[in-house]
Amino acid sequence: MCGICGVVGAQRAADAEAVIRRMMAALRHRGPDDEGLLVVPPGTPPGTRSVALGMRRLSIIDLAGGHQPVFNEAGNVAVVFNGEIYNFQELRQKLEAAGHIFNTRSDTEAIVHAYEAWGEDCVQHLRGMFAIAVFDGRERPAESSPPSAPRVFLARDRLGIKPLYYAWVGGVLLFASEVRALLQSKWISPRLSSAALESYLLFGSVAEPMTLVEGVFSLPPGHCMSVAVSEPPGEEQPKPYWDFASATRNSAPPTERHLRAAAARLRPLLEDAVRSHLIADVPLGLFLSSGLDSTTIAALASREQHGIHSFTVVFPEQDFSEAVLARQIAEHFGTQHQELLLSGDQMLARVEEAVAALDQPSMDGINTYFVSWAAQQVGLKVALSGLGGDEVFGGYSTFRSTPRATRLAALGKWVPRAVRRATAAAVVKMSEGGKRADAARKLAAVWRDADDLPHPYFLVRALFTPEQSSRLLNGSLESVAADSPWRAWLAESARQAATLDSFAAVSCLEMRTYMVNTLLRDTDTVSMSHSLEVRVPLLDHRLVEYVAQLPETAKRRRGTPKALLVEALADLLPGEVVAQPKRTFTFPWERWLRGTLGQRVAAALANLTPSLQPVLKGEAVRAVWHDFLCGRTSWSRPWSLYVLSEWCRRHLDAGLPQPERPVAASASARASAVAGRVD
Repeated sequence: MCGICGVVGAQRAADAEAVIRRMMAALRHRGPDDEGLLVVPPGTPPGTRSVALGMRRLSIIDLAGGHQPVFNEAGNVAVVFNGEIYNFQELRQKLEAAGHIFNTRSDTEAIVHAYEAWGEDCVQHLRGMFAIAVFDGRERPAESSPPSAPRVFLARDRLGIKPLYYAWVGGVLLFASEVRALLQSKWISPRLSSAALESYLLFGSVAEPMTLVEGVFSLPPGHCMSVAVSEPPGEEQPKPYWDFASATRNSAPPTERHLRAAAARLRPLLEDAVRSHLIADVPLGLFLSSGLDSTTIAALASREQHGIHSFTVVFPEQDFSEAVLARQIAEHFGTQHQELLLSGDQMLARVEEAVAALDQPSMDGINTYFVSWAAQQVGLKVALSGLGGDEVFGGYSTFRSTPRATRLAALGKWVPRAVRRATAAAVVKMSEGGKRADAARKLAAVWRDADDLPHPYFLVRALFTPEQSSRLLNGSLESVAADSPWRAWLAESARQAATLDSFAAVSCLEMRTYMVNTLLRDTDTVSMSHSLEVRVPLLDHRLVEYVAQLPETAKRRRGTPKALLVEALADLLPGEVVAQPKRTFTFPWERWLRGTLGQRVAAALANLTPSLQPVLKGEAVRAVWHDFLCGRTSWSRPWSLYVLSEWCRRHLDAGLPQPERPVAASASARASAVAGRVD
């Protein structure tokens, strides 16, 4: 695990190295154990520009031998890598049998030889979470394909567990594991993306493939990009190598048609996923709540490692705390259990550092920040999480509400718009001041304007409805994102979902949006702020694909949430875990925001940071806080605006230097360039 960064196509190697060192410094928290750097001068071979790859390492596997960049035998292919390849030992055996020579025990070295063997198709052989950058400096005949120029190949894992961001600046490609590192390059202006802002208001996080910084994009999950290091430079775009719907449709359908048979087949996939995720040369633990997903991880991990560490965040507010059941689960499986007691006063004292840990603003993520801190305090470098279980096995209410919303939207198409608007307004008015007011607004949006977003699911998942978002945005910006990349991503997600049954369709939509935009992104950045690697066994892509291919009859049982998972582990799961109603692990935000923490939030919303003042209506923002105090909306809406303002204050308005620009190369600069092993 580490942070990676790169500069591709700079004319002067000295410029590339200066930029890469600034970005590496910004990524130090992701990898405090080691660093690595490769700079290839321009003109190597003639007619090419310079390349710089950098990384900061958190040593997990092969502590002594896993230094990066890792090279092939000839020294003309190199890789830097963030993540874990869980099948690296099998890959090594296959590649050694084909004649490749390994010099380390690291999973990183499997990537460089896999790239040699299979080229860009190497990603199809990788099982794990990864963001990789390969420099391919091999000489090729002029008539060969791809062209003879050296190339840099970037790829991100199928489900987007690990992040990778990029920007094109004057024909030069910059990439990094965090947006903040790209800002520290000094080649990118810290300007707010108005188009991305709309997605944040709608969903409480910025939607793929955008970021809140103008011109900075995310390499989407299951995508790769190959860039020639040549003159003149070309701004290549990402291309997909995997997507949920295609993997579901194109594989041979499983023979299991019913729950019990499917569960029997699922069990070894679960066991293998957890077993492979336990490979590490450093201390390892797991996050434990009282829920089914983390209990699944505890049940399977404790069979592989006796006395594994487990961690739970608990609160003085007993109705929010999961302490009692989590203790029972820990005792049942024999884990070394620890609790982190978090009060409102402690949250207030550390809220700034928690928000500062976010690489992109998000209404979520703070809970993982504190449990990651607890794990790091006792010396752990790796923790397993049950993240992904709700998306794979149908734990969210969206698996029930989305089909209903879809039927409602279809019915609405037969009703005149004026009638729909009138009835929607009546529904909202009747619900004002009640606990269901936010849900009523979403329902009204589905009925009134289902076409505002590409699928009714997005209105079900919305934080602010499109109408509410429009009220928050400055009038001149209301349609700024009409053709933005995030809307195209949502449209493609809806297109893929349309080819699937209702259960798999919601899984697809959840994984391509809420999971990757919020859960995975937040988990990565806040855990890495504590130099902790979080692994997610329930998102092993072979497991995900198998469950997605099953018919609904093999995944549902009336009255049993996540019936397939429960059936697969029926002999291991404590009865009290299976029997409990579904609950969402959340902090007591409602109470905290009505206390001292609320004073801080109110002050921030009354005085928006400068970058937001031209694009958000201050009166509308303050009205959200007022609605919360009056019980007309939940805590998540004012909290999301607070985090947005604080993130922009810190990263866009904090007096960052004006960006430098790439300059033309000089002979003296080329002569003093730093060369790596690549010839």
